[in-house]
Amino acid sequence: MKRLLHGYLRQHRVGLAVLPACAAIYTMVLFLFRVPAAVNLYALTLCTAAGLAAGVWDFSVYVRRHRILVHMEKEVTDSLHHLPLPKDLLEEDYQNIIRAAFQNDKEKAFQADRKYTDMLDYYTMWAHQIKTPIAAMKLLVQSGEMDEETRGSLLDQLFRTEQYVEMVLCYVRLSGQVSDYVIAEYDLDDIVRQAVRKFAPVFIRSRCRLVYEPLNRKVLTDEKWLLAVMEQILSNSLKYTEAAGKPDPCVEICMEDDSVLVIRDNGIGIASEDLPRIFEKGYTGCNGRTDKKSTGLGLYLCSRICRNLGHGIAAVSEAGKGTEIRLDLSRKAVKTE
Repeated sequence: MKRLLHGYLRQHRVGLAVLPACAAIYTMVLFLFRVPAAVNLYALTLCTAAGLAAGVWDFSVYVRRHRILVHMEKEVTDSLHHLPLPKDLLEEDYQNIIRAAFQNDKEKAFQADRKYTDMLDYYTMWAHQIKTPIAAMKLLVQSGEMDEETRGSLLDQLFRTEQYVEMVLCYVRLSGQVSDYVIAEYDLDDIVRQAVRKFAPVFIRSRCRLVYEPLNRKVLTDEKWLLAVMEQILSNSLKYTEAAGKPDPCVEICMEDDSVLVIRDNGIGIASEDLPRIFEKGYTGCNGRTDKKSTGLGLYLCSRICRNLGHGIAAVSEAGKGTEIRLDLSRKAVKTE
């Protein structure tokens, strides 16, 4: 209220400055015409009372208009129908400017949304269509006459291509306005086994040892999206473990503190200066610049999915010794049906 009163007085400062001058002139004229002081005082009292009554009424109107505008501030993105009626020509001009700017922004937002929707539709269609030639190439490789090493290498590259396509589709879905999260209680071992089975050929071809024992945990999550996170982490672990060229490449999956899933490898690790930024969109770091194939999207997508699911994700790593990705799967104050 103090702020409102200060704003009101400042808006009417010219009138408030003129009133005392008018009262002084009025008193001086009555005095010069030798009007009795009592009559002069009575007239001034009546004028003051009428002025105060008018000021209180005008201030109440000012307060109501202020509250309407404050309420409209929260709804201005929808419409301007609740704008108060203009008091004068200048206020009407200001409202016309606001309406023109609002309409212009609305048209720009509509055009941008239409372009964005067209882009999402295109990439979604592309991601689905590209799977057909990938599947055909797999069949040709498996049926072709070539040595096992060449066949394995080609199948590995096709698998990575398919992973990149899945990453694009995941990115498109996350960027859309509609989500398909189905939060329920799932067996964590079932989700882990699905991811491991998908990467089993890569484990075999790269001769990477998997250390995994049943976790015996239930987790409140979305199965499809958590599986996407695990697949991306396993993909990175296998890729950079194989790049390390160690005699005993290993990926370990275990549980810590009852709610933290740990995926650990003994690959090339992450440089200390890169570690704080690995979840940023498009950041590839030293490993990505060396590899020349990293997109900088994998861990960013993992971080975004985990944030949407209410899970935590963190990385612990040392260059040359391996990387540990920790998924905090605990959720608090969540109601399920």
